Amino acid sequence: MRTIEALLDEAAELAVLQAWRRLADAGLPSQARHRSPTNRPHLTLAACPELTAPIRWELAEAAAALPLPVRFTGLVRFERPTSVLAWALDLDVTLAGLHRRVWEAVASDSPPQTLNPFHDPARWSPHITLGRTRRAGAFAARQIPELLPAPPLSARLVTLRSYDTETGALEMLGPLK
Repeated sequence: MRTIEALLDEAAELAVLQAWRRLADAGLPSQARHRSPTNRPHLTLAACPELTAPIRWELAEAAAALPLPVRFTGLVRFERPTSVLAWALDLDVTLAGLHRRVWEAVASDSPPQTLNPFHDPARWSPHITLGRTRRAGAFAARQIPELLPAPPLSARLVTLRSYDTETGALEMLGPLK
């Protein structure tokens, strides 16, 4: 599977890394515990089985909208197959537009059953993951807001990348400078 992710500007990335460290220091699930050199704060926009030529073309056009300003709205928790703690992003018209272009790109040349339904524009909830675990309710009983710095008021999404979940390879998709 190939993810399509948007990376944050340097200041926002540093704020997320600080939150990761605070969670880890408190003994809570944290993305800081993932030691892969590819691990860095990002916003997942979609995933597909492969980046075909038509998908790549559409993603290059979508990346032309970057950098894109975004606004953090605070902490959010998800209980899916995993428990996730994240900083939510405001789904304003510009972020929704970028996401829709990326979704349409992957949907245009991928079998529908291979697409993650949580990435569908009707269900997508933009967020930057701070911690994740398979333990249900891991973040529910904690005083997490006191542990974490406030998220930045604003940030910019600066580039798109793709991560290959099978090989671990990263590919920068743009905008290329």
